[in-house]
Amino acid sequence: MLKYLLILVTGLFATSTCSADDAAKSAQRQFLVGQDYFPIEPAQPVNANKIQVTEVFSYACPHCAHFQPYADELKSKLPANAQIDLLPATFQPAWEPFARGFYVAKSLGLLDKSHQALFDAIHRDHQPLRTIEDLANLFYANYGANPGSFLSTATSFVIEGDLARGNDLVRAYHVDATPTLIVDGKYRVTAVPDRGIGFPEMEQIALELVKQEATAKIAHK
Repeated sequence: MLKYLLILVTGLFATSTCSADDAAKSAQRQFLVGQDYFPIEPAQPVNANKIQVTEVFSYACPHCAHFQPYADELKSKLPANAQIDLLPATFQPAWEPFARGFYVAKSLGLLDKSHQALFDAIHRDHQPLRTIEDLANLFYANYGANPGSFLSTATSFVIEGDLARGNDLVRAYHVDATPTLIVDGKYRVTAVPDRGIGFPEMEQIALELVKQEATAKIAHK
């Protein structure tokens, strides 16, 4: 996660100073598989009806918080035959309460209201949200969740299953840093400092791969 701090700062600077010529060059760049983005071997099954873009993230990750404007823009640019979903990572014990809270919030239909707000609460407002109890009582209660019910659900068999499946997917995708984008279970897109791949490039690569997958699906019909 720490290796992306330089990329984040560089990316933010670049997006604030780039010229029209720079933007044109970026749009014309040919991204290379195995260098700028990576194949997932073996590819993992996904929803057959739509091209799936998965953001692997953690609310505890500051880089994920900074990536959210790009994730939102990516979502707005996806064609009708594609969709984006979220997959929380638990690379360290301190991240697990956030993943657990995510799955409960998803089951309650709260994510549309709470997703960006939780990033803001942690990284902008520096609220003391560290445990599942903190999340239930100090955060999700503000979005209509009953704290007691939230906590009991958080330790339920269903949520344990969600966590296990999510962790299995993170391993199957070979994700070792956040944020990472997974395109249709086949490609992993992440920041690559040595190749000049920052957040804007991650978004661009994902969109190009979605277009590529859409063309391939039409060809196979």
